[in-house]
Amino acid sequence: MAEVTLHERSAASAHAEESRDLAGELHALAVKAAVFELSTRVQATVTGKDRVRWLHNMVTNNVRELPLNRGNYNFVLNAQGRILGDLYIFNRGDFLLLETDQRQLETLLPTLKRFIIMDKVELSPVESQSAIGICGPEAEQILMASGIKAAGLEPLEARDVTADGISAVLIRGPEQTSHCYELWADQNDVATLQERLVGAGAQSVGTEALEVWRVLRGVPKYGQDIRERDLPQETGQTRALHFTKGCYIGQEIVERIRSRGQVHRQFTGFEFNALPMPGKLESEGRTLAEITTAVRVPTPDGEKFLGLGYVRREALTPGSELDFHGVRARIADLPFNIKLN
Repeated sequence: MAEVTLHERSAASAHAEESRDLAGELHALAVKAAVFELSTRVQATVTGKDRVRWLHNMVTNNVRELPLNRGNYNFVLNAQGRILGDLYIFNRGDFLLLETDQRQLETLLPTLKRFIIMDKVELSPVESQSAIGICGPEAEQILMASGIKAAGLEPLEARDVTADGISAVLIRGPEQTSHCYELWADQNDVATLQERLVGAGAQSVGTEALEVWRVLRGVPKYGQDIRERDLPQETGQTRALHFTKGCYIGQEIVERIRSRGQVHRQFTGFEFNALPMPGKLESEGRTLAEITTAVRVPTPDGEKFLGLGYVRREALTPGSELDFHGVRARIADLPFNIKLN
């Protein structure tokens, strides 16, 4: 979804990124409305009469009871309960729609296809579709001013919309308070939709602002903050788990962790006195903590250094401090409570 993932920068766009007003773009995301590309987000369809039963048994959340045009967040696990990838799944009536990152889709589709045995199921990437995101308290107002019916959308609800002859799918983000939306349309129409949103008052923002915004909201990114060695409960993303749906790949490990009531480490936030390098903090032969993401955040009260990562439970007390090779790290609750205006 728009608040979870970012598009990759090309060499050409990296130069333009350097001249951006990071503080102004963060202000737009927090207080107004910001629009941005989602060029590496991709979709795939699952069709066939067995699609619901089959996919329900492949992922961690409840696909069988998804209402029409609603979605949920999921992990795909291996038999050891380790995370192979994450994705959103939407019930679109005659088909199920999967949304994830391009690099994940290239590995997840072959992984999932291996489990199609006698099932009447087909997985197909969606071609010629692109997406943009719009976030901020004024996002709904900007969408409406652009001729896009956004009022009344619930979190993770998809709606077919039309704006001056352009057909698109509008999806609201996963949190009621996030004010984030995605617009999916034909590749030839996405630039036009983005121009209309900017013309209606949205500010175009780049990848650096989106990465900082992601960290401020405490949203982990697969491949960076969530890796194949991680267990679902370690990431804190319990919204991806449904504990009464029945069997799926890796379910035994997830249930064992739930019944025991804890994992050895937990995803958390950090506040630093200087910008550290991501990495591990070892203590007595084991990893006490790990920084997976660290960013600079301009605020009205001065520059702050924030990060995401993991801490072993015995050290996981909000406000306690760790020394990451000379950089002081204070454990912080997520999302961060940082003033941007």
